[in-house]
Amino acid sequence: MTPDHLHAAVSIAAMKKGKHVVIHKPIANRMHEALLTIETARKTGVSTHLLAWSERNGYDVALDWIQRGAIGNLLEIHNWSNRPVWQQWTANPTDTPPVPDGFEWDLWLGPVPDRPYHPDYTHAVFRGWYDFGGGSIADMGHYSLWPLFLKFGINTAPLSARAYGTTTSITDGNVSRRENNNVAFPYSCIVKFDFPEQEKLPAFKLFWYDGGMRPETPEELEAENKDLSPEGMMFVGDKGKIIGSFHCDQPRIIPEKKMIEFTGSAEPPERKSNRDRRIWIDAFKKGEQSPGTFLKARPVTETILLGAVALRAGKKVEYDSEKMKITNVPDANQYLFREYRKGWEM
Repeated sequence: MTPDHLHAAVSIAAMKKGKHVVIHKPIANRMHEALLTIETARKTGVSTHLLAWSERNGYDVALDWIQRGAIGNLLEIHNWSNRPVWQQWTANPTDTPPVPDGFEWDLWLGPVPDRPYHPDYTHAVFRGWYDFGGGSIADMGHYSLWPLFLKFGINTAPLSARAYGTTTSITDGNVSRRENNNVAFPYSCIVKFDFPEQEKLPAFKLFWYDGGMRPETPEELEAENKDLSPEGMMFVGDKGKIIGSFHCDQPRIIPEKKMIEFTGSAEPPERKSNRDRRIWIDAFKKGEQSPGTFLKARPVTETILLGAVALRAGKKVEYDSEKMKITNVPDANQYLFREYRKGWEM
């Protein structure tokens, strides 16, 4: 339960000592460290579990409807969150308050290069910084996207990502100028990922939205004088749409008339979910892999971390998963790694 930038270092050290590992999302906030963590789990054979794992029946229902032709050929998947719910900044703080008594700032920094202590880096707000967190998509995207990936059989990383983030300005001498922010995630963003064909799915696009951004209200809802909820998931086909909650709970086909024609009812299925901690505890006791093992998390991890790379690159990035390389924007490869403080290299 450490900040994101320490997950890889702590996990790898534990696994090399033969210890089973359970952590919260993300596995790491740099691609290199995340894939190294997953490979260490593979090599050591210890049991691992990523706490964002869950089973939710909404994904089963949506997949069944898609496979039965309810919306035709799947084209797009949209997922939107109201995060961040923490304060964001656009530049590093310049004041240097004293380190609180009992706070081991050097240990908290871990692999990140030295910088003065500041409370704006700590507590819940660490998530907003590229050095320390993974942004809203790492905070919440694992909960919605990982069950989706597992149930829909999405077993590859995206081929590319393009991101759009909030722009900000500051006033300097009564003159406004754009703030060039490469230290923190934007207040809001939209990321588009292009996926190749999967075993159960044709090639499709995945869209992530946060900070109040969301898809355009579908015409099927506008015709019923309805709107999209602040958080949700939507599947778009060439013959229709399915919408559900952020976690795809209680999905429904829109418009309601089409839902009734296809299912015989206007009511969405009852919500059912499973995040029982006994699943991973029992697996660890037996020395087995849990359903939430790191070994199944590579595709969703690469997707989420590639979003941050696209935000920082400011342009479409094409990704070669096998080589862990951005192929079209060489400078963007720096964002797959971090500069390490001495003694923390990975």
